Amino acid sequence: MSNFYQYFRENMESLGLPAPVSLFGSLQTALANAAAFIAHIDKFGQRITVGEMVGAGLRAEKLGAIATMGAAFYVGAVIGSIAVATGRTLSGGVSLADVMWDIRCNGLYRPWLADTMRRHPVLYDARVIGRSLYQARMTL
Repeated sequence: MSNFYQYFRENMESLGLPAPVSLFGSLQTALANAAAFIAHIDKFGQRITVGEMVGAGLRAEKLGAIATMGAAFYVGAVIGSIAVATGRTLSGGVSLADVMWDIRCNGLYRPWLADTMRRHPVLYDARVIGRSLYQARMTL
């Protein structure tokens, strides 16, 4: 298991969210799947749920446990976790600026995603208290 996936999974699990290795096992697969998630949100709108994304053809069956969660929030968690894992692998930490840089450098920037990251620092900042409670709060 790579350090990237270890850090990615750790961040997602601290939020109470699944992080299947088949979707996020490396930086490349995590970025590719994040791009696929964002494409679905672009196509179906920000109010789409994870379950609706899966039903629309996204190959992410292992996310069924969070089917009612808003896809925009889950994608925010994925992007934040990519930034956390990259930051920890390279330098030991991550900030909102690091997250925004990652989003832009990897062609994932969307105004709604930037807004999600600003409103929910819990997605990338391990110092936020009560991180595990956010899964329940972000279901529709």
